[in-house]
Amino acid sequence: MNIDKDIKKYIVFSEDSLLHGLEKISKNKRQIVFGVSEAGVMEGVLSDGDFRRWVVDQKDFDIQISISRILKKDFVYCRETDSPETMEAHFFQGIAYIPILDDQNRLIAVATREDPKICVGDWTISDESPCFVIAEIGNNYNGGFEKAKDLVDAALWAGASCAKFQMRSMESLYRQAGFETNHREDLGTEYVLDLLNRFQLSDDDMFRIFDYCREKGILPLCTPYDMESLKKLEGYGMEAFKLASADLTNHEMIETMAQTRNPLFCSVGMSTDEEIVLAVDLLKKHGAQYVLMQCNSTYPPPFKDINLNYMRTLKRYGHCPVGYSGHERGISVAIAAVAMGAKVLEKHLTLDKGMEGNDHKISLLPEEFKAMVQGIREVEQAFGEEKTRRISQGELIVREGLAKSLVASMEIRRGDVITEEGISIRSPGKGLPPYRKKELIGKTAKRDFKEGDFFHLSDLQMDTVKPRDYKFEREWGIPVRFHDFKAIYEKSNMKLVEFHLSYKDLELSLDEYLTEIYPINFIVHAPELFAHDHILDLCTRDEDYRRRSIDELQKVIRKTLEVKRYFPKTEKPLIVVNAGGFTMNHHISPSERKQLYEFFVYSRHELDMNGVEIIPQTMPPFPWHFGGQRYHNLFVDPHEIAEICRENEMKICLDISHSKLACNFYKWSLREFIEIVAPFVVHIHLADAAGLDGEGLQIEEGELNFRNLMDDLNRWIPDASFIPEIWQGHKDRGAGFWKALDRLEKYEPDEPVLKRNMV
Repeated sequence: MNIDKDIKKYIVFSEDSLLHGLEKISKNKRQIVFGVSEAGVMEGVLSDGDFRRWVVDQKDFDIQISISRILKKDFVYCRETDSPETMEAHFFQGIAYIPILDDQNRLIAVATREDPKICVGDWTISDESPCFVIAEIGNNYNGGFEKAKDLVDAALWAGASCAKFQMRSMESLYRQAGFETNHREDLGTEYVLDLLNRFQLSDDDMFRIFDYCREKGILPLCTPYDMESLKKLEGYGMEAFKLASADLTNHEMIETMAQTRNPLFCSVGMSTDEEIVLAVDLLKKHGAQYVLMQCNSTYPPPFKDINLNYMRTLKRYGHCPVGYSGHERGISVAIAAVAMGAKVLEKHLTLDKGMEGNDHKISLLPEEFKAMVQGIREVEQAFGEEKTRRISQGELIVREGLAKSLVASMEIRRGDVITEEGISIRSPGKGLPPYRKKELIGKTAKRDFKEGDFFHLSDLQMDTVKPRDYKFEREWGIPVRFHDFKAIYEKSNMKLVEFHLSYKDLELSLDEYLTEIYPINFIVHAPELFAHDHILDLCTRDEDYRRRSIDELQKVIRKTLEVKRYFPKTEKPLIVVNAGGFTMNHHISPSERKQLYEFFVYSRHELDMNGVEIIPQTMPPFPWHFGGQRYHNLFVDPHEIAEICRENEMKICLDISHSKLACNFYKWSLREFIEIVAPFVVHIHLADAAGLDGEGLQIEEGELNFRNLMDDLNRWIPDASFIPEIWQGHKDRGAGFWKALDRLEKYEPDEPVLKRNMV
């Protein structure tokens, strides 16, 4: 049984409309809502089944009627004072959700048979949730209110889920209030009492620091060490409590904490198996929501004594989420605990390990805490799914370079039967994988093959996508290389081509590939990689590296002007660039991004751009650089893009796939993104996208709604050209591009769209 105190998702007011109630039922995915008065008094229940039965009995009904008219007034409920056994008994009547009422009949919680999910503030803790990270500040402020605020700021900066403190009433906790006789205590106790007497905040200051947490947007939590402190914290409105290891054997404390109905984080340090089981039985008896946290209560413990495997035993004892409260050196054990299933992680935080007090020595500094949280989040991303193994985009890139394909070992004419002798296995992995060789043998060749040509999926299929003339109102084209330009150009009525260059292409003689004057426009996509592993970066602080990038891009400009001789229709060629600004291990701060944008502006001024226009493309947060993932920082945020374009009279290439991934990661609206950058867009790369790094997907094979997308592009960017930038779309004679154009064509508007005046 789970006691869910997050009742907002269940509640409708009795005077709300039936429509609102049905919307709430649909949204909360529990098929039930509870009707309450303005004072929170329970008045009735409406389930999905109740509604359907009511509809059957109606000849006509109004969806806007008050929900109070159909609430079921005869319902099963429990009192907050009922035992868990009493509550459990109601589930045997087939009821899945039981309202729990106080003595004034107000709804205060819901008992459910769902898997345990513990709600604390905006966090949900369950087996599927990210780890809830507690920054244990304790008394590390050493009596200073401003230092306590600094620690809260540090916890927030480091990525903690909450900032946790400790509260003690010295009068009720220690004999003689811990003052007059502390010189008679054992040395350890005497030391602790001395620190507490000097360093504890007053109750008023403690509540002020909780308020400060809420102002800053981080959840405050606290460990009450005595009944009086618990009462004060409950009166303040603390949303959960930590049960210290020292109190796991204090059954009176456990019972009182459980009766608050607040979630409890229970450390098991210093306790035996028998004592832990007794505490768990007590928690279950009172229907508490709790997390059991493995802990070794030494400061610091030897690594051999930490016993992370015991979390499995705690899971078995408690049938609850488990966590880890650590006092050991460093961050590696904490990250390992999360990898082993800890859904709550607690580590101490300090601003100076040399300050007076034992906790400081085993605490993490803010930068260490931040590294720990980053490690935890990286490990969580690495969990993946057990069900299937998906080849990542990066693996696909590496696979193409390292894997093998089926290729023609001799010349094969269209109509010939493909034999085993006509097939060999060679790298790279651009064609059919070798395991499909038997499927290929005996097929009739549908095209001519030269020795070394790749076999593709279309050579096995009856129906294949064929190029044709397409109808698009805006100017459109295909991405090409110099070596395949003529073959692709002859197949359709494209209005432009976008030459995707490699650094080797900069050395080619164009006369071999461009043999006439072409009546279409062209765009150039600058290489990302240059000789000796140099990735173009016009934004780097490394001056030598930036100079090299400028020199390489200048070569691209010269080659672009050479190409222009063959495409006189293009007055001022656009050069699409990945401007740089990536980092290896994490994203950088807005202030650091601002500095890198300044370096980009310097680089632009130092380039000779006479006769061309450099347009940076919008970037994803996690780009693939030749099979490896990086963190990208610039030309990701739409507001930053608009600002730099406006200040420097610059245009951009809007890469829809990249920007969709940015919106997924940062929880932005793609529609708003497009609207913000629209005035500066002169060219568009169109492809689908999925997740955080699934870029360049075939149209309609990712997460994008292309009907809405194309409507938005026609509304805000009606005159920008586009290409379908499908990853590996050029393979199999451009099959991926032709398929994309087929799918995009159906989204063309029935009426011509109005062109805009460019900013």
